[in-house]
Amino acid sequence: MPTPLLFDNTYLDYFFGPEHPFSPDRQRMLCSLLEALPIDASFTAPPPATREEVCTVHDEAFVEAVERCSTGDLPATVRDFGLNTADVPTFDGMDAAARALCGGALHGARLIANGTAGRVLQLGGGLHHAHPRRASGFCVYNDLSIAIQALRSEGMRVAYIDIDVHHGDGVQAVHATDPDVLTLSLHESGRYLFPGTGHIHEMGRGAGEGSALNIPLEPFTEDESYLETFERVVPFAIERYAPDVLVVQCGADAHFSDPLADLLLTTHAYDTVFQRLIALSESHTEGRALFTLGGGYQPDATVRIWALLAHRLLDAPLPTDLPTSWLDRWSHKAEGTLTPTLHDDERSFQVERRDAVETQNRQVSKRALERIAPMWY
Repeated sequence: MPTPLLFDNTYLDYFFGPEHPFSPDRQRMLCSLLEALPIDASFTAPPPATREEVCTVHDEAFVEAVERCSTGDLPATVRDFGLNTADVPTFDGMDAAARALCGGALHGARLIANGTAGRVLQLGGGLHHAHPRRASGFCVYNDLSIAIQALRSEGMRVAYIDIDVHHGDGVQAVHATDPDVLTLSLHESGRYLFPGTGHIHEMGRGAGEGSALNIPLEPFTEDESYLETFERVVPFAIERYAPDVLVVQCGADAHFSDPLADLLLTTHAYDTVFQRLIALSESHTEGRALFTLGGGYQPDATVRIWALLAHRLLDAPLPTDLPTSWLDRWSHKAEGTLTPTLHDDERSFQVERRDAVETQNRQVSKRALERIAPMWY
């Protein structure tokens, strides 16, 4: 089956202001690049999520607060809901813009559940920090959990894989008691990075104990150690957990150039991870997988990483060079010049603690699996 690319111009309304790092320019650049390349990049516009659909995850009082903030009527308790902060400033139409992004993930989940599509790429969203009663970390509504709830309502067992550099704390919190939703997050350790969670002892609660698997990685983790950790953990978890569908948050902020974190991945590592996730879905979920975007705050690298994801999902050959017209159009978004190829040049980093970083990552993944694996038998 062809892979739908979900996008609507209303996604671009999710805009916290020109100085905020979570910019819709990333999607503008991405969509224009996909249109400029010789691939089948036709976009499907999904309907926005309804208020009722948002409330399958979020508390009524929180949704009401978002609605009021969307019209400039800020409630006195606005900060209690994580709104009107530096991370989540309010803006006109915030509720509608957030529901548009949720609608994309939800539509993708329904295409998969009804057999219309095997895998889907949602060109937006990935708002994994939003909690049922509060916004956080640039995230208002949790599109991922809304999509997961829709899949669960169809009786599907879900494995959520999060490769954003920040821990997927909101998704984990929403599904912590559900034994049929595995939340697996590979991220920079919360000892050093927002949101300060995602430790290996977080494994779900109550009936969901054993349904959360966290791999906190050391700062300055490079491609080789990251891929070693991925191969040690992710295939094992998917095989043992036996999901019906994957939901994947594809944050691009573990790239070495990202200004908000400290991992040192290149596009080559991302490309390998994308191909492995597709292969794992083919082997274990009959190809059913919903991919979303996420973080990524260096536009040049972020857009190229997501374009790689689109090429792999569309099974399209990678271009040798990016179109000159596209590079010229968006050159003002680069601090220097835009990279003229999808992949980074081969490079190495001077990491003084490389051996210690690699050893710590091996130990963490080993301990995490030792703690959780007995719960899966």
